[in-house]
Amino acid sequence: MAVSYTGVVTVTGEGRNGGQVAASDGLLSTSLAIPKELGGAGGATNPEQLFAAGWGACFLGALRRAAGQRKIRLTSTGITVEATLTHGDDGEFGLSAVLNLELGGVDQKTAVELGEAAHQLCPYSKATRGNIPVTINSVAVAA
Repeated sequence: MAVSYTGVVTVTGEGRNGGQVAASDGLLSTSLAIPKELGGAGGATNPEQLFAAGWGACFLGALRRAAGQRKIRLTSTGITVEATLTHGDDGEFGLSAVLNLELGGVDQKTAVELGEAAHQLCPYSKATRGNIPVTINSVAVAA
């Protein structure tokens, strides 16, 4: 398998509790903090937000590819990704995700079909398939 690109990020310090994140090219540099909802100080991003951002961006790329393969012209695209940190009765942590798509220029049936197609193409979706619960909500919007 040929390598297309490798993103390199270094995390230092206390990880999600006050750590620092820095990309090797200098384009990403941020602090991490435990969200207030989990009893932390908040005030900085967290791994779930970063994961949601990466998945959302990748998913829209896959969506555009799926639409192009079908010769469908989308007038607008948007996605809100909810990456949820979960924990079971055993105390173990996991993730779940909800991907909320809004697609312009298509009917509802086509919006759902494109969402399902993108989920088959997106590398993040492939990596999480069968590992975490994922819900995809596709909505056709006037645009």
